[in-house]
Amino acid sequence: MISAMAESKDAVAIPSFEEARHLVEQHAAEVCALGTETVDLLSAAGRVLAEPALADRDIPPFPRSTRDGYAIQSADLTKLPVTLEVIGEIRAGEKLQAIPSQVTACQAVSIMTGAPVPPGADAVVMVEYTSSKGEHVEVNRSVTVGENVVPRGAEAGQGAVLLERGQRLNEAGVALAASAGTSRLEVYRRPRVAVLTTGDEVVDVEAVPGPTQIRNSNSYSLAVQIQQAGGEPLLLAIAPDEPKLLRQLIEEGLRSDLLLVTGGVSMGRYDLVEQVLGEMHAEFFFTGAKIQPGRPVVFGRVQCRAGTSARRGTSVPRECTYFFGLPGNPVSTMVTFELFARPLLEGLSGMSPSKLRFLHARLKSEIQVKTGLTRFLPAVLSGEFENSEVELVRWQGSGDIAATARANCYVVNPPDRERIPAGEFVAVMMR
Repeated sequence: MISAMAESKDAVAIPSFEEARHLVEQHAAEVCALGTETVDLLSAAGRVLAEPALADRDIPPFPRSTRDGYAIQSADLTKLPVTLEVIGEIRAGEKLQAIPSQVTACQAVSIMTGAPVPPGADAVVMVEYTSSKGEHVEVNRSVTVGENVVPRGAEAGQGAVLLERGQRLNEAGVALAASAGTSRLEVYRRPRVAVLTTGDEVVDVEAVPGPTQIRNSNSYSLAVQIQQAGGEPLLLAIAPDEPKLLRQLIEEGLRSDLLLVTGGVSMGRYDLVEQVLGEMHAEFFFTGAKIQPGRPVVFGRVQCRAGTSARRGTSVPRECTYFFGLPGNPVSTMVTFELFARPLLEGLSGMSPSKLRFLHARLKSEIQVKTGLTRFLPAVLSGEFENSEVELVRWQGSGDIAATARANCYVVNPPDRERIPAGEFVAVMMR
């Protein structure tokens, strides 16, 4: 841990990307999730479960056919072709009284995909390997015991955990909960994430900027990323480069579950965020990381004052609020959120923070960079199937939003590689 403002940035060892990421993951694993609420099944999509979802019966509740064909006894097919007597037909959803009570030797039952396999039958032969002959069927291919049949309870037994606590619900999870008759689910509340953009040069999106001003894009890109990660964004007013007003807005942001500050974390004369946080006795875990874009990224926490010791809407005690100082250049802001802020937001959401995993694709054109930093370079992944390839987009540095909007991924260039030739496989982080 780095004591606030005790040392200059030059005197403090800047962690590697992996070191900084692992440090955030450690804190993310220790944070308390927020309170819970009960929501309907569709509203639970994208939310994190606060309690497990259980199977209300065996899944499947009966031996289920996976093919259209005939339910038979596999021992009847030792000599082929063989002719069997057809004693009935079973459709999916068939009433119990319509299902034959027993299939015996030399008998077959016509059956549809998803229908229950009748007692006595131990396999299903696909219809493609049969020929119907009135009340009989000729079978031309053998099957083994259990072939084309899913046994009762094979997917889950009654009372089994279908969805774990701490799991984020995707479309498959929602479908699984629906199959168990779960119409309402207990989920964690979404973390409220305050976003504070700083700088005299930044104006509101609806304003007409002066010759040296820019519109506030960072608050909006972060709001989208926060929503996609399961949080609720709170956009604060733009903070000027003035310590008193900046402190007031930081204090407002610290009343949320997480604070993201963009800009004001570099080495410039008017980069005041660390100075103000230091005066508030913040703990800094790192003030920079060996990455590009986003090297000035800051991570720390501030102890809660009296009257702010419980999270919004809950009685869960909160000893501190975490914050990230993200660089002001738009691409740096987007990249550092994904690399560092997302895992902490996941922890606050009730999830076990996920590890960062990269894909790999063949590089279309050579890359040449300086060594020393892990670089996340905007790129386009193209091709299809196993023939994917990736190429950097032309960009003008970490302020080039237009280039990043054209990209669908980042090529991850390791700190020890000055040159990567075309045709080599490289790590890719999807956007």
